[in-house]
Amino acid sequence: MALEAAASVARDAQITPMILGDSIEGEAREVGRVMAAIARQVVLHGQPLEPPCVLLSGGETTVTVRGAGRGGRNVEYLLSLAVALQGDARVHALAADTDGVDGQEDVAGAIIGPDTLARSRALGFVPTLMLDDNDAHTLFAALGDGIVTGPTRTNVNDFRAVLVG
Repeated sequence: MALEAAASVARDAQITPMILGDSIEGEAREVGRVMAAIARQVVLHGQPLEPPCVLLSGGETTVTVRGAGRGGRNVEYLLSLAVALQGDARVHALAADTDGVDGQEDVAGAIIGPDTLARSRALGFVPTLMLDDNDAHTLFAALGDGIVTGPTRTNVNDFRAVLVG
């Protein structure tokens, strides 16, 4: 229902939605790389949709913790997506947990844009190292790009939207 509602909002804004599925699972960083590849296909070839479009998905990814950082599956997905996109000027994204809590943190998720990597480097962060340390929360908190909703008292799924303009 959440993806259908988002698709309706997109259509109202003259943006073509594509619901990729509500049960996408796997390592958050891998799902981020796959979504980046789909977004690049839209940008470069107009496939599977012509821009402007929004790629919508849900499901609950996982994070295999290898580092000592702070984060959750949605911010790890987004940092992986941003690294893979390398600042593509036509892509923005949002990912959040519908219950308002991503992992152990006080954020539901975050947003990325074409300037995410440049802004993080300007603050002294190395995005690939932050990803290696599972420390996406620290990066997005420093950027002010976290999404804080507080507990929503509902949990229908994680929600991901990749807007390609």
